[in-house]
Amino acid sequence: MKDSTMTAKIAAALWIVTLLSSCLSAQGNSSATASPSDAVTKNEAASAAAAKADDNTFVIGTGDVLSINVWKEADISRSVPVRSDGNISLPLVGEVQAAGRTPLKLEQDIAVKLKNYISEPEVTVIVQQINSEKFNILGQVARPGSYPLANASTVLDAIAIAGGFRDFAKKKSIYVLRQNADGTQTRLPFNYKDVVKSQNPQQNIKLQSHDTIVVP
Repeated sequence: MKDSTMTAKIAAALWIVTLLSSCLSAQGNSSATASPSDAVTKNEAASAAAAKADDNTFVIGTGDVLSINVWKEADISRSVPVRSDGNISLPLVGEVQAAGRTPLKLEQDIAVKLKNYISEPEVTVIVQQINSEKFNILGQVARPGSYPLANASTVLDAIAIAGGFRDFAKKKSIYVLRQNADGTQTRLPFNYKDVVKSQNPQQNIKLQSHDTIVVP
């Protein structure tokens, strides 16, 4: 009877030792392996870095609406339009040239001016609304004029925005005038009847800023 009791006690002690060893091993593995929250933080940082890189791909123009955020400075943070002179106005900062700059460059310019009042200011500039990039549509459409490029991506989109054709529009003779970097123009044909029949879909080009669509 005593032997069986002793055997049970030894077995219990061995079980406790095994359990403690497993716990210690698990703690070691957890310290060596990044937690899910660490992975999320790294992913967020990568996304933020990618978004910052995109800030250098767009040049701000007059009419664009910008969201200016200065961390922990609600009185300075606000949405502002870029005026016709290319400037914006902010408290403490005053006048700042925005047109012709990227959001990233504008962030740096604002931060430099704020250093006179705030230690290490953190500034974020987001383009809320793009109004500076426009296309023109002229001729036999219901509403010829200039429109924000953000509202149209192709020639068909532009025609729809302009209210469609007038009665005597020459739908086979439409063309797009595009400004080249060297100052010359390229004339791109657009046959509406072919495009809607999927015969020449490549003519339904993606519009660029300052493109002019002419509907004879």
